[in-house]
Amino acid sequence: MSSAKDVQGPQARGPEAAPGSGPELPARDRGADPEPPPPGGVLWSLSGDIRALLMLPAALTLQVAHPAVGAGVDEHSVFRTDPWGRGERSLRSLQLWVYGGEQAAEEGRRLRVLHRTIRGTDTRGRRYHALTPANYAWVHATGFPVYQHAARYLIRPMTPAQERALYTEWLQVGRILGIHDRDMPQTIEEFWPYWKKMLAEEIEATTVVRELVDVDQPVPPPDRGPWPLWTVLRALWPVLLPPLARFRRFVTIGLMPPDARAAVGLPWSAEQEKRLRRLCAVLRVVVPVLPERLRYLPRARAARAGWAAEARRNG
Repeated sequence: MSSAKDVQGPQARGPEAAPGSGPELPARDRGADPEPPPPGGVLWSLSGDIRALLMLPAALTLQVAHPAVGAGVDEHSVFRTDPWGRGERSLRSLQLWVYGGEQAAEEGRRLRVLHRTIRGTDTRGRRYHALTPANYAWVHATGFPVYQHAARYLIRPMTPAQERALYTEWLQVGRILGIHDRDMPQTIEEFWPYWKKMLAEEIEATTVVRELVDVDQPVPPPDRGPWPLWTVLRALWPVLLPPLARFRRFVTIGLMPPDARAAVGLPWSAEQEKRLRRLCAVLRVVVPVLPERLRYLPRARAARAGWAAEARRNG
């Protein structure tokens, strides 16, 4: 049974924490950097799989469903003007947390510096700072329930032991990001009451949430990758955007945990659920038989290959 303190989850330290009162920038002389998740762990298999790309929109939408996080993104992010660049940078960062080795902690420090100036007033009139522990921890916390839920559809249901391992590894990622243990529930038993409390008391359909699931929201055409590809995409963008926007909305809402979906107020029908299950059934068959270079994202593939080569050398 969790205590009342456990149910509250991460604690805010005042209405607007100063940059120095949130996750700290650890000095080199405070000890070793936090370790990234272990090679061969649950996250190593999950977060580099190309199917994880379909999970990210649900997690990102849940992050900005928090009034403070949504306000910060609304006021400070370039997601409207540079969605492709922002997505590329976010994916690179996520891959570094898991597969970056010594670069993981450096990436965590970079992110904390980046967020030190992000502050303002949220939709409820409360002053916020991006590094206020309660806000910063929520952004991280959303990953675990989305991974746990979406894996049931796209890969396979996790065993209780795998779920516990995933949560333990996600806490390790949190330490890389500078989240103190006191600001995150330390067990699954403590996490779910925190999760339910956040859904009941904090989460809402913010302006950014509505934009992310709006199929009529303008999105600029891709501006990166091989120039012949993006040149063709730019020419066809008026035709491609509507179905892509509908698909984005479909997977965003469909792969979001049902209790979170209800808390945000996003509609989902029985027919949509059937379509999602059919799509995921195909992906569960097709993706595992793809060659490694197509199944895993580049950084994940390189890290997995290096780990396998080291294991062979060590016999």
